[in-house]
Amino acid sequence: MANATQDKIEAGGYVHSVYFWLKNPTNLEDRKAFEGHLTKFISASKYVKSKHIGTKMSSDRDVVDSSYDYTLVVTFNNKAEHDLYQSEDVHLTFIEDAAHLWGKVVVYDSQSIF
Repeated sequence: MANATQDKIEAGGYVHSVYFWLKNPTNLEDRKAFEGHLTKFISASKYVKSKHIGTKMSSDRDVVDSSYDYTLVVTFNNKAEHDLYQSEDVHLTFIEDAAHLWGKVVVYDSQSIF
């Protein structure tokens, strides 16, 4: 049965999906440090409308890439707010403080069409 109360990202809304592969994914200290930097940054952002911080879910489906360690999905009202977020001090500080923990980052951005 469909959920009749699903939230919708309005037309023009912006979704920023970031996938992180840690250099040392089994190192618990690195994981805690990364999580701390990430939650501190996202909690302080002036532009993020909604957020999701997660870890991979394994799947036996061929179309699912579960090679990453962490994901961050944030939404914005529009592209202009996303662009402000990119140069926001807390975002730049997060990159400076946490970049040594990841080996790879992949970003997927999308804009709602309806």
